[in-house]
Amino acid sequence: MIRALGRRDLVLLFVVAVFNLNVVPSIAANGGVTIWLWIISLLLFFWPQGIAVIELAHRYPGEGGVYLWAKEVFGDFHGFLSGWCYWTNNMLYAPTVMLYFVGVSVYALGPAHLSLADNKFFASATSLTLLALLTALNIVGLGVGKWINNLGAVGTFIAATVLIGLGIIIWSRFGTTITATDFKIPADPRFVLNSFGVICFGLVGLELASVMGDEIQDPRRSLPGAVAWGGILSGALYLGATLTLLIAVGKNVNVLQGIVQAVSNMAGRIGLGWITVPFALMLSLSIAGIGSAWIGGSARIPFVAGLDSYMPSWLGEVHPRYATPYAALVVQAVVSALLVLGNFFGWWFWDKLMAVLGLLPRLYLSPAGAGEVFQKLLSLAVVLQLVPFIYMFGALVKFAVKETIPRGHYPRTTLFLAGASGLLTTTVGIALVFFPAQQITSLWSYEIWMVGGTLFFIGLAAFFFFVYGRHKALQPKIGKGTTLVVPLGDQ
Repeated sequence: MIRALGRRDLVLLFVVAVFNLNVVPSIAANGGVTIWLWIISLLLFFWPQGIAVIELAHRYPGEGGVYLWAKEVFGDFHGFLSGWCYWTNNMLYAPTVMLYFVGVSVYALGPAHLSLADNKFFASATSLTLLALLTALNIVGLGVGKWINNLGAVGTFIAATVLIGLGIIIWSRFGTTITATDFKIPADPRFVLNSFGVICFGLVGLELASVMGDEIQDPRRSLPGAVAWGGILSGALYLGATLTLLIAVGKNVNVLQGIVQAVSNMAGRIGLGWITVPFALMLSLSIAGIGSAWIGGSARIPFVAGLDSYMPSWLGEVHPRYATPYAALVVQAVVSALLVLGNFFGWWFWDKLMAVLGLLPRLYLSPAGAGEVFQKLLSLAVVLQLVPFIYMFGALVKFAVKETIPRGHYPRTTLFLAGASGLLTTTVGIALVFFPAQQITSLWSYEIWMVGGTLFFIGLAAFFFFVYGRHKALQPKIGKGTTLVVPLGDQ
C-alpha cells in the first residue's frame, strides 16, 4: 500500500469525517435540549474516543483499525464482528450521505426545483450517480481520493463559517425566538432520546485514519496531533452549527435541507439571498468529501477480512495499477446502491402487493419519503457503527485493570476513566436510538427495521466467521509450484 496521507491530510480527513453537517438538522429538530446532549457526548464519548484511538494505534499500528484492535485484544471473532459492523454501517451510512447530497443540491437548481428532493426517481438516480463517481475515484487511489476528502474539508469549513457567521448577524440584529425554556427537557422526551445515539454517531471518525494505517506517513508521530486538532475543530463546529439552526429556523428543521434552509432564511432577512446557490454548491462539495472519506476508509475492513480468509479471498485483492482494494470498494458500492433502491421502492412494492392480496393493512408498510428513508438508514447505521466502540473502550478498561505497568501511550488512570466513560456512553447511545425520531410515521415498521436489521447483519457476521471461514480453512490450497504429497492407503 502507498503511504499517501500526511499530517495535514489527516487533520482534514478527521474534520470531513467527524463533522458531518448532514446529521445536524435531524438533531437540531429536537430543540435546544440537544445542546446539552452535545456537551455530554463531547465529554463522555468524544474525549475517550480520542484517547482510545491514540492508545490503540500506538500499540497496534497497521491496516485494519477497529478490526485489528479488537482482534488483538479480544480474539479473532470479536475482531471480525467489530470490523464487520464498522463496514456494514458504512454501507448503510453511504446512502444517507447521497440522500443528503440530493436534498442540498436541488437548492443550486433554483427555488422551482426544490420538490425534486422528494421525487423518488430523481433522488435515487442522483444518489447512485454520486455513489458510482466516489467509488471510482477511490479505486484510482488515495493519492486522488484524498483530494476529494481535502476539498470536502475546505467546503465544510466554508459552509460552517457562512452558516455560523449569518447566525451571529441575525442574532445581533433581530434577536431570536429561542428562549431558556427551549433548552429544558421536554415533557415527552421520546424523540429527544433518539438524538443522543445520533449525536454519538456524529462524533465518530477519529478512528477512520487508523483503518488505513499502512497508508499513513509515520503514523506514530502524525496521529496524536492530528486527532487533537481534528477533534477540537469538529466539536466547536458541531456546537456552533446546532445553535445557528436553532436561532435561524427553530425546531421546524427539514432533516435533508435544514442547513440550506437556514442559510436561505437568514440571507433573505439581511438582503443576501443570492448567497444560497453558491452556498448549496459549496455544501454539496462538503457532502461529496464526507462520502468519499467513509467509502474509502471502510472498504479496508472487508479487504483485511478477505486476507484473513473470513470472507472471500478476492475481497483482499489489490488493483494491479492503483494499489487499492478495488474489489471491496465495488462490493460496498453495489450493496449501498441496493439499499438506496430497496428503501425507495422495495417497501412501496411490498405494500402495494399486500394491499391487493388483502393480507396486511396498507398503513403497516407505507411508502417512505426521502426524509423518513434517511432517518431509518441513519438509525440502523448508528447501532452498527457504535458496536466497534464497545470493543475500543473495553480494550482501554482491560489494559488499565490487567497491566500493572502500562505498555502504551497513557497511564492506567487515564485509560480506565476514558474506557469506562466511553463504554457507558456507547451502550446508552445504542439503546436510545431504538426510540423513533420525529420523522418516523410508523412505529412498528421502524422497530421491525431496527431489530430485524441489527439481527440480520450480526447473523451474517456469525455465518461468515463460523461457517464460511472454517469451511474455507479446511479447503486445500493448491497453486502454481505446489507439491502434493498423497499418502498411499489400502486402495
